[in-house]
Amino acid sequence: MNGDFINALREIQKEKGISEEIIFDALESALISSYKKNFGASQNVEVEMDRTTGKVKVIALKEVVEEIDNEYLEISLDEAKQIDDKFQIGDFVKIEITPKDFGRIAAQTAKQVVIQRIRDAERDVIFDEFINRENEIITGQVQRISKNNVYIDLGKTEGVLPPVEQIDGEEYNQGDRLKLLILEVKKTTKGPQIILSRSHPNLVKRLFELEVPEIDDGIVEIFSISREAGSRTKIAVFSKDPNVDPLGSCVGFKGSRVKVIVDELKGEKIDIVIWSKDIGEFIANSLSPSKVVDVIANEKEKSAIVVVPDYQLSLAIGKEGQNARLAAKLTNWKIDIKSESQYKEECE
Repeated sequence: MNGDFINALREIQKEKGISEEIIFDALESALISSYKKNFGASQNVEVEMDRTTGKVKVIALKEVVEEIDNEYLEISLDEAKQIDDKFQIGDFVKIEITPKDFGRIAAQTAKQVVIQRIRDAERDVIFDEFINRENEIITGQVQRISKNNVYIDLGKTEGVLPPVEQIDGEEYNQGDRLKLLILEVKKTTKGPQIILSRSHPNLVKRLFELEVPEIDDGIVEIFSISREAGSRTKIAVFSKDPNVDPLGSCVGFKGSRVKVIVDELKGEKIDIVIWSKDIGEFIANSLSPSKVVDVIANEKEKSAIVVVPDYQLSLAIGKEGQNARLAAKLTNWKIDIKSESQYKEECE
């Protein structure tokens, strides 16, 4: 090891952002293992590396004792005092025992350690970057598909879109660019694993934050979202400013803002409704696009009977009950939809 090696370490520190001291500590630990493997494991040793020259020393640590039982681990008080007369029983003496050909072993070990530390540090940098971005939106490119998992190129690393987080019926082809939600970041032995989602409701939330400045500014807020990915989403919004129309803000001029989101989600229908403190009004809004005649709310049970015109019953319920189901998720209330004639019959 020499000055060139130290210079190379400093370059790595600049390029990779790896602390020089972290590499030195790792090298010293690895060199202790190398020494014990090649020259005997019975000694208590430490390795010191000069931070300027790269020179390596192997130091034996021996305890000062009156009578020696193990010459590898102990030194007599008389011998210790020959080194320094301040030594007392129980002190540890450092004695250099660097083997002649240890430099070669050190160089080989250093190369392996540095390569591994670079890999580890790069993984740590990626993990630290992405762990703080959970629940954020990211743009990536489809790299490959394997066992129904879609692997996404995120630039510095790769993310995975598992089958459960994919949109039903959505096709993924190599080279496609997609917006995805960073759902979870895990630390594994192979590096960070970044789980992505296209089906999570928060993907829609983040898309609206991107496209609607009033949401990003906090003037318009999203109260709740219910989603059946690939088919339909309902999103409830409200405005903190009476002069700002939350519905108009989200839809955009001639529908321009919501169209961008619908296009990104490959045609998924999006119902934007107004949240209200009045639960009856909110439930009525949540069943858009159907009209509502009356809402009979039971606050205690968080359930409501919703009365709609006879001709609107199928629209209110939706195909296979989807509209009613999404409205219930959006409001977090149990909703029972009845036509006017049904409700009159029951009341009679």
